[in-house]
Amino acid sequence: MAFTKEIGLVAAGFALGTVGLKALKSKSAKRLAVQAVSKGLQAKAAGQDIIEQAKSNLDDIVAEATYLNEQEEDAPAADALAVETE
Repeated sequence: MAFTKEIGLVAAGFALGTVGLKALKSKSAKRLAVQAVSKGLQAKAAGQDIIEQAKSNLDDIVAEATYLNEQEEDAPAADALAVETE
C-alpha cells in the first residue's frame, strides 16, 4: 500500500514538472520573465543612484569638516601673533 502511494507521488511530481517546463517555455512566461528582470535592473539602477548621491553628500560633509578643522588649527596661531604684536 505504501509502495503504490510513493509511486503515485513520484508520478504526480513528474507530471507537475513536465507541465511546469512546458509553461516556462511558453511565450507569455518568457515575456513575464523578461519584464521581471527589466524591473529588477531598473530597481538596481535606482539604488545605485541613491548610493552615489549619498557618497557625494558624505564627501561634501567631510570636505567641510576638514576645512573647519584647518580653520580651528590656524586660529590659535593667529591669536598668538596678535598677542605678540600688541
